[in-house]
Amino acid sequence: MTRLEKKLATLRAEGRKGLFIYITAGAPDVETSVRAMLEAERAGADVIELGIPFSDPLADGPVIQESSVAAIRNGMTVDGVLDLVRRIRKESEMPLVAMGYINNLLSYGFDGGEHYNGFEKFVVDAKAAGLDGVILPDVPHEESGAMREISKRNEFHLVEFITPVTTVERMKETCTDADGFIYCVSNTGVTGVKELDFSVINRVARAARQFTSTPMAVGFGIGNAESAVAAAVETDGVIVGSAVVRRLLDGKFDDAMSLIRSMREALDKKYHG
Repeated sequence: MTRLEKKLATLRAEGRKGLFIYITAGAPDVETSVRAMLEAERAGADVIELGIPFSDPLADGPVIQESSVAAIRNGMTVDGVLDLVRRIRKESEMPLVAMGYINNLLSYGFDGGEHYNGFEKFVVDAKAAGLDGVILPDVPHEESGAMREISKRNEFHLVEFITPVTTVERMKETCTDADGFIYCVSNTGVTGVKELDFSVINRVARAARQFTSTPMAVGFGIGNAESAVAAAVETDGVIVGSAVVRRLLDGKFDDAMSLIRSMREALDKKYHG
């Protein structure tokens, strides 16, 4: 089993919900992002979703976009992200899953060869660095077949998505192939803290259970302990990004960690305690 599979299996066996925390690599600066990953684990995070900065992040709202701009200005690259992973692996074995966009990976390490496969090189290098998987919101399931084969061959997770508008037929195809975890997108917009009715995505997740035993985690719109609890009713965990990243960008590091602790406590009180 991979680090991610072990962690999620342990949480499920304990009757606990997973807390996934998104942190943009290199924002507001490199050292703060490294410190944030390590401190987030101590505050109660189970999985770190490490953002690979990109100039046109179509699935991300204004906060994550701002963090990507800051990280790019700080010189963060895909190679830089893998360097951060190597640093974290000297101190922690928590699961790390990258979040990025396919353009960054198709050109990764390009050597000029006619049949060069940047995604395959990324998977090999990322796995060696200590990364456990990748989330690519701009790659639809029907176009990811070769990428899924590469990932499975390297015991590396390519995370699948379901949304409030996913049809039953598409849900069956997507969830049957899924491993690691399934990203349940709570709404059809972009990332960011907002008022949402999480019962919608919870109904979708409940329907998806008939097709898979792979853990599911809800992301988009979760900004406090109450929304984390509401989002996790039918899933195995929640993904929190903008609320944490906003605090880091504003220099409120301790507030970011306090938010993570409050979510961990609320999830455990509701679902474990």
